[in-house]
Amino acid sequence: MNLTPEVLYLGFLWYVVFLFSTVCHEAAHAWMAKRLGDSTAYLGGQVSLNPIPHIQREPVGMLLIPWVSYLLGGWMMGWASVPMDPYWIMRNPKKGSWVSIAGPLANFALALITAIVIRIGVIVGLLRLPSSLSWEGVIAGATPGTEGLATFLSLMFSLNLLLGLFNLVPVPPLDGYSALGLLLPENAAAKLQEWRMEYARFSFLGILIAWRLFDTIGFKLFWGFAILILYT
Repeated sequence: MNLTPEVLYLGFLWYVVFLFSTVCHEAAHAWMAKRLGDSTAYLGGQVSLNPIPHIQREPVGMLLIPWVSYLLGGWMMGWASVPMDPYWIMRNPKKGSWVSIAGPLANFALALITAIVIRIGVIVGLLRLPSSLSWEGVIAGATPGTEGLATFLSLMFSLNLLLGLFNLVPVPPLDGYSALGLLLPENAAAKLQEWRMEYARFSFLGILIAWRLFDTIGFKLFWGFAILILYT
């Protein structure tokens, strides 16, 4: 990828949205854990929208990988995490499941709020429907002065909807796996959490499997939801 001013500007917008969305996701995990009885993440400073504690915990996933993926593939990916007490999770598997689901719910909330802002922008004439859909172009600026706003809102909607859907894939270490405990009896939910911690060393393999599954049906769901939310 050629490092033109346009590429760097778009990369800056990508990173601002990635950073904010990821921090909100992890802060939601940390807040829910604190609310339900595990203060580990709270004591680590993760119940906060300040990105510094999250970057300090996962500098590679929050700083390096997003820019590498953008420069190589044209879009950003990365990761973050919050510390949790494994003994608390084993004693409270259902609460652990609620902590897991909090992250994707935060992303869905951000996507919904952004969709409302987009609809208002269309109504007042600042935004318009695009000629074709893309990550950066689920909506377009109605005037040259609103093109940057349209790109930012497009990225905010796309990335948060994508993060929410991807993290619900029920494969460890993704949130969707632990969230399955909400549908199970207490003892089965505890076993689920036990397996997740026991096989944590295979997390990267789990992410590859999840991405393969998501690549099969997830993007169809993404564009289906995007059209449903924004254009109906």
